[in-house]
Amino acid sequence: MVSAVQEFTRLGVSTVYEASGRQGLIDTELIQLLPGSRVCGPARTVLCAQNDNLMVHAAMAAVQPGDVLVLVMPEEAPVALVGDLLATQAQWQGAAALLIAAAVRDVEELQTLGLPIWSRFVRSRGATRLTQGQLNVPVQVGGTTIRPGDLVLLDTDGAVVIAAERVEDVLSASAAREAREAANREKFQSGILSVDLYGLRDALADHLGAT
Repeated sequence: MVSAVQEFTRLGVSTVYEASGRQGLIDTELIQLLPGSRVCGPARTVLCAQNDNLMVHAAMAAVQPGDVLVLVMPEEAPVALVGDLLATQAQWQGAAALLIAAAVRDVEELQTLGLPIWSRFVRSRGATRLTQGQLNVPVQVGGTTIRPGDLVLLDTDGAVVIAAERVEDVLSASAAREAREAANREKFQSGILSVDLYGLRDALADHLGAT
C-alpha cells in the first residue's frame, strides 16, 4: 500500500481520475490552503453532527500516521470545523492531510503550520461542541462516497477517491496512461497535431476544410 500511495501521489489527481475510468472524482470546488501540495493516503472518515465538531476532537485520538482526515456534516455548510489548534493536533498525530466538506478558519496560522488542507469554505463562524456523530463510516463529498481505508488523492486539480479494492487495477491503468501521455507529448513536440493523432479530422471537417 505504501508504494501505491507514493505512486498515486506522483501521478496526480487528473491522471488517476482518467485512468480509473473517470470514477471517484470529488466533484466540488475545494480551497487548497497550501498551494502546490499533493497528498495521498487512506481515508479516516468523520461524520459530525450538523454545525458541530465534537467528533473532530474524537478523531484526533483515532488518527494514524499517513491518514487523510475526511470531515463532513449531514449538510454542507460554511461552519468552521477546524482551526489552528485542531490542525496542530492532527499534524502532531501524523495526519497526511485534511479534506473538509465545511469551513476552516485561522487560515494564516494553518498555512504557517504546513499541514495540507483542502476545504470547501473559509469562515470565522465556529462550530458547537455538543453532539456526537460517527467515526469510520462511509461519507459523501462532492457526490462521491468515501469509505474508511479508501485512498484519497488531493492536489491543485482537486481530489479523487480510489476504492480500496481497486487500488492495484487503478495504479496499473494510471501508469499505462502516463506512458501514453509521455509518448503523445513527444509527438506533439515534433509537430504532430491532436486532430490527426486522435483521428478528429472527420468530426471537425467543417472547421478544418478539406482533408
